[in-house]
Amino acid sequence: MATRLFNCVAVCCGLLAGMAKPASGQIAIYVTEHGKRVYINAEPPAPRRASSAKSAGKPAATWQPTPMQPAPVATPRAQQLSKAELERIVQETALRHHVDPALVRAVIDAESKWQPAAISRKGAQGLMQLTPGTAGDLGVNNAFDPAQNVDGGVRYLRMLLERYNGDLDKALAAYNAGPSAVDRARGVPNYPETRAYVQKVTNTYFRPGSGRASQIAGTSRPIYRIVDERGRVVFVNE
Repeated sequence: MATRLFNCVAVCCGLLAGMAKPASGQIAIYVTEHGKRVYINAEPPAPRRASSAKSAGKPAATWQPTPMQPAPVATPRAQQLSKAELERIVQETALRHHVDPALVRAVIDAESKWQPAAISRKGAQGLMQLTPGTAGDLGVNNAFDPAQNVDGGVRYLRMLLERYNGDLDKALAAYNAGPSAVDRARGVPNYPETRAYVQKVTNTYFRPGSGRASQIAGTSRPIYRIVDERGRVVFVNE
């Protein structure tokens, strides 16, 4: 009797083992709003049983991995553009958006050294170093395309100049650290990187031979360079 019971149990276990199937994880790939690629090894959720007459007869929802969005890449032509061709793009775009081309050139010089394929440690891309989030807000599909990048960067710079009523230091600080940081500090935030950035751009912009115009953002108010009582260089438009 005991022998027959043992044989029955062994047969049942064998049948169950044959029915078991190994789990097969699927790899889902997606890109976050900051341009980071994420890979997920996930199992499809188990289909739910119909709990009511309304759900009966409906096919169970199947899990599908999120399709990966293609990351922007620098085209071979963009990488081969000469400095003169990039200068032409900057000149035409800056004038179209009523921003001094010399200021745009100074920003590009500080941001990317005129490298269309430049990528920062934080993921900013292209000539004017647009982050994926900012590029998306500005409608820039490929931040490595010089024409798109400069157009988005100049429009963003123009918005910041208007936001801070032509205050160049605040606009440049916001371009580097974000408007919220400038608003909290009520001026250039006390970040060494941001302060060095503002100083670098303004030094390039105001140096002799930069081609600086008397106005920077479609305003008739000229920009003056003064030194305050503590020896700091300040740029004002009134």
